[in-house]
Amino acid sequence: MADRVLVIGSGGREHALAWKLAQSPHVKQVFVAPGNAGTADNGKISNSAVLVSNHTIVTQFCKDHNIGLVLVGQEALLAAGIVDDLRAAGVRCFGPSAKAAQLASNTSFAKAFLDRHGIPTARWKAFTNPQEACRFIISTDFPARVVRARGPAARKEVTIAASKEEACRAVQDIMQDRMFGEVVVIEELLQGEELSCLCFTDGVTVASMPPAQAHKRLLDGDQGPNTGGMGAYCPVPQVPEVLLEKINDAILQHVVDSMRQEGAAYVGVLQTGLMLTKDGVKILNFKCQFGDPQCQVILPLLKNDLYEVIQATIDGKLCSFMPAWSENSTAVCVVMASPGYPGDYDKGMEVTGLLQAKELGLQVFHAGTTLKDGRVVTSGGRVLSITAVKEDLMKALGEANRGVAAIRFKGATYRKDIGHRGIRLLKQSLGLIYKERCVEAITNDVLFHQPKRSIAVIQK
Repeated sequence: MADRVLVIGSGGREHALAWKLAQSPHVKQVFVAPGNAGTADNGKISNSAVLVSNHTIVTQFCKDHNIGLVLVGQEALLAAGIVDDLRAAGVRCFGPSAKAAQLASNTSFAKAFLDRHGIPTARWKAFTNPQEACRFIISTDFPARVVRARGPAARKEVTIAASKEEACRAVQDIMQDRMFGEVVVIEELLQGEELSCLCFTDGVTVASMPPAQAHKRLLDGDQGPNTGGMGAYCPVPQVPEVLLEKINDAILQHVVDSMRQEGAAYVGVLQTGLMLTKDGVKILNFKCQFGDPQCQVILPLLKNDLYEVIQATIDGKLCSFMPAWSENSTAVCVVMASPGYPGDYDKGMEVTGLLQAKELGLQVFHAGTTLKDGRVVTSGGRVLSITAVKEDLMKALGEANRGVAAIRFKGATYRKDIGHRGIRLLKQSLGLIYKERCVEAITNDVLFHQPKRSIAVIQK
């Protein structure tokens, strides 16, 4: 008997999840709450107005509509324990418990966890006093220029400062009105190649996904302010297969095993942000679900039925149902954003050209869109994700950019150089020499470099 599925969220990630789930013969209907214009009455997919912040109401909705599976896309809800509450009420739900979700929602918890288990990360220290934080920033012999804070509903503020003075100003701005809680974490600014490594896990088995690289800066050439992500590509040619195997064993599996040992078995999708530095591969951060826009380039490469993978993960049977991924294919996603994003932006601008992009064979995942009088209009900062899958990175980027050119709304902001690091490597005639000379050094010295002792958390 086919299931009804509820996907909670409204972004491009949730549209991609609904799109992939709707392809399963085991799924007869996908509700997305609250959803967007792309998930409104689209075949098996439709939107729901259920109040997702109220777990009791969500539970009743699931029972009233015979929902067989719930996927939670929003990190704030995971941190608030929606998975725990739904499971306690007998509703099948995919995602980590609130205790396990602290890896993403609580920076101090995550950093201390990494330290306890000897997993490399940036040097750090947590503060409740802005003056002490600033003294630390100025006095360190490393670039302490990343400021992290957690606010209401798991909202996070991350500032990557250009100088130590700017980092101090960020601390003062964040802590003066306590909008982002009582604690700030000051981190070392790492330099190197950044990538996202994700996996499905049932708490024991780890099934890794192809690595992705997201582009956080607003403008071409990695210029402009940081954003939620202006595009991504998958897989990442800069990372050799032997290194990915080491990352799977020494980082992903290590994290999952350590969480289980601490009594917080992690079940769901785990995303690690990694930096390949000259001193080793280090964890930047965690996400307790697919990242956005990483999701929009990873799911199109999944050969399996996503519904079946999720069920095997929930049932603790992932070892007997390991997912397979498309080979010799690359996915590129280009995000189109509203003018003014990531600051203030206008809403209600009509979006045209969506049918033309579809006719080009592209997948358009909606995010900040809504329907108004039968027309698609903008309603958020990041509006659309245009994804192309081709046999190589350059062709995929070319097709995605064709799709972007076909779609129009006033002031649309987007990048044309998604995947530029991978393309640069592929164009280098010395790429083979790079692999031969660097793979052994990276896998042996970089991954297992012994980090300096981390700095303890200050408790007030």
